[in-house]
Amino acid sequence: LSSASSGGPAVYMDPREQENDWDRDLLLDPAWEKQQRKTFTAWCNSHLRKAGTQIENIEEDFRDGLKLMLLLEVISGERLPKPERGKMRVHKINNVNKALDYIASKGVKLVSIGAEEIVDGNAKMTLGMIWTIILRFAIQDISVEETSAKEGLLLWCQRKTAPYKNVNVQNFHISWKDGLAFNALIHRHRPELIDYDKLRKDDPLTNLNNAFEVAEKYLDIPKMMDAEDIVNTARPDEKAIMTYVSSFYHAFSGAQKVPLTPPPPPPGPVLHIYPTLFSPFQHGCSLTLWWIRRTIPWLENRAPEKTMAEMQQKLEDFRGYRRVHKPPKVQEKCQLEINFNTLQTKLRLSNRPAFMPSEGRMVSDINGSWHNLEGAEKGYEEWMLNEIRRLERLDHLAEKFRQKATIHESWTDGKEAMLTQKDYETASLSEVKALLRKHEAFESDLAAHQDRVEQIAAIAQELNELDYYDSPSVNARCQKICEQWDALGSLTQSRRESLERTEKQLESIDELYLEYAKRAAPFNNWMEGAMEDLQDMFIVHNIEEIQGLITAHEQFKSTLPEANKEREAIQAIQAEVQKIAQYNGIKLSGGNPYTTITPKSIDDKWHKVEQLVPQRDRALQEELAKQQSNDHLRRKFATQANIVGPWIQTKMEEIGRISIEMNGTLEDQLVNLREYEQSIIEYKPNIDQLEGDHQLIQEALIFDNKYTAYTMEHLRVGWEQLLTTIARTINEIENQILTRDAKGISQEQLHEYRTSFNHFDKDHSGALMAEEFKACLISLGYDVENNKAGDAEFARIMGIVDPNNSGAVTFQAFIDFMSRETTDTDTADQVIASFKILAADKNFITAEELRRELPPDQAEYCIARMAPYSGPDAKPGALDYMSFSTALYGESDL
Repeated sequence: LSSASSGGPAVYMDPREQENDWDRDLLLDPAWEKQQRKTFTAWCNSHLRKAGTQIENIEEDFRDGLKLMLLLEVISGERLPKPERGKMRVHKINNVNKALDYIASKGVKLVSIGAEEIVDGNAKMTLGMIWTIILRFAIQDISVEETSAKEGLLLWCQRKTAPYKNVNVQNFHISWKDGLAFNALIHRHRPELIDYDKLRKDDPLTNLNNAFEVAEKYLDIPKMMDAEDIVNTARPDEKAIMTYVSSFYHAFSGAQKVPLTPPPPPPGPVLHIYPTLFSPFQHGCSLTLWWIRRTIPWLENRAPEKTMAEMQQKLEDFRGYRRVHKPPKVQEKCQLEINFNTLQTKLRLSNRPAFMPSEGRMVSDINGSWHNLEGAEKGYEEWMLNEIRRLERLDHLAEKFRQKATIHESWTDGKEAMLTQKDYETASLSEVKALLRKHEAFESDLAAHQDRVEQIAAIAQELNELDYYDSPSVNARCQKICEQWDALGSLTQSRRESLERTEKQLESIDELYLEYAKRAAPFNNWMEGAMEDLQDMFIVHNIEEIQGLITAHEQFKSTLPEANKEREAIQAIQAEVQKIAQYNGIKLSGGNPYTTITPKSIDDKWHKVEQLVPQRDRALQEELAKQQSNDHLRRKFATQANIVGPWIQTKMEEIGRISIEMNGTLEDQLVNLREYEQSIIEYKPNIDQLEGDHQLIQEALIFDNKYTAYTMEHLRVGWEQLLTTIARTINEIENQILTRDAKGISQEQLHEYRTSFNHFDKDHSGALMAEEFKACLISLGYDVENNKAGDAEFARIMGIVDPNNSGAVTFQAFIDFMSRETTDTDTADQVIASFKILAADKNFITAEELRRELPPDQAEYCIARMAPYSGPDAKPGALDYMSFSTALYGESDL
């Protein structure tokens, strides 16, 4: 072990290899670190490709430990513990530890190289670990003439390049900088590949590139270094050069150029001395070496087969080789060693110099070639097993690819047609929104299938990396799927853009529709109202009303220009809708969803309004002329009515005063009233004139007249009332004369009745109301005060003077009552005689008999004024009708 002076990790060095120049600080040189990265990466890939994989970044790709374990399995031919497939840090550390443990199991002591540094991607630690692996598995086992590892490799290089001019291999850095040593190694083993004499020492770039290209093309040695890096570096990296040169050693050590047929026994200077000893040995060596060198290319043939059956046949051939062809050669090899030992013993016993076989036919050469043969066998067997596993995986991957591709193709079937349809061009806004939601769901579905497409592409990539024989068809199908997927993505985006654009346009149209509806509805209502008003059969009764209608109509006409602007604005909204739809290729389905009012209906109604306006003008002017004529009739009637009405009123008042203030005898009053009546009758022509004017007004259907408060009905009633009043007054005088003469009432008594009547006629209505009549009765001594008996008495008297219940007592009724009360009153004896008849000659009478024989009010009146009868023949409920007479007439009268 040698450790860096800086305290860096130690790297395994074989004890036989006294190499102490592994200085970790050199990794700090960017040029050396770059060379090591490229060389170590290429060396790892030269082995990893046998397992169908490779690395790109040496410190990154080994972090999870998986490819590190695989590399160790490939170069050792042994199985490592099963790796952990988790993605967590602990899984990666465990995998790297398994690899480091395996390295340690091969006798390599690793100091300061831990799994954590590898997992963390520490470049220096990773390169140090790979160098350790290279030393152990590629360099340590090199053995040349009792030297091994680095010294053995250097000796091999010196021996192989010794015959070549300008080549002096003393180390693994400066000695290789001009490129001639690389070309010499190749020419020594494969002279047909390089024209060495044409190479110049002063052209290192050409020399290096030539050797690298020939090695990669013909010897299957990957290019591990860049010529420029070697030339431009003062001292090329020793580890990179050693790694690269070791590949040449392993390529040539067991595959030196030999003829296709066994060589003849070689001549030698001592054959004539011991022909039976030397000749068989050398000939046997030649045959064995020829067989090994012929067999190794067969074992190193890595031409893959396409099918599992072909690969299994190769494995069977290899097993046949081990079972049939190799065992005899093992015996031959053993016999050669026995013969060589026997020969040397005999020579030593004979005091002869030791036998030195010609170059290439030494026992060590046979052992080295045999070692290479076994290495080739092991590699060939591992390769075949890996190939079988690869083919199994390929079959599995191919089937998996076909299944996933079939599922995906089934899912995509019809999707392009769905995405390219133009269904949104004829859809409504709500339908477009529904299509957009449906498309969003499809996009989610599309995104969910992204993983499957990536899996299909990954499987196809893996099939290509594993060199699947039917990769062209897989690639074609994968390419078609990927192109179709890209097309679906583009179509999906295009459809979304189209749907969103159409939605935006339809939203604009919808807003215009809504604005149209909001403005069209009131305008349409206005036009309908205007048409209704213009066609309305108006009825007016005066000039003011018709002039009001004309004024309103003129105001309406003044609004028509503004209304027309509104109509044009509404029509412009609809025109904008059509413009948007036409420009964007939208096929509008149906009408405005917010209204049933069409632009045509608005225009039709507007034209109708324009037609109705002049018709209304004519109708209003005709009505104005008519109302002017009616106003003349009103004025004419009112002039006469305003004279007749007050005249009638005056006469009515005069008659009232006459009836109250009449003087003289009744006969004189009668004469005066008849003369007054005649003067009234003579006024009749004025009433007739009014009737004629009223007839004209009725024919003109005039129902009001602001110029007068008098109507013909009012005047006619007043006239009739005037005639009736004068006639009634005359009749009252005539009745008073009859009453006077019949009852012998003097003129003074009539005058007294009139005076009393007029006194209580407070409102001068010519009749006494109930309360006025009650006051009059009280003044005359009647007991009609506000008590139960008084109310009954007053009700009895009102029944006499007002039998029709009119609530008023006329003067004639008053005279009749007063004259009856004064001339026709029954005596007390007459009253007693009447009760005696009702009582059937008994001294008492019962309430039942009174109610049966008298009207109810009179019966109750009598019962209220009779005391209970207390005579000897009294019965229950008997009443004393004598007490009624006493109460009515008093003791003196009785």
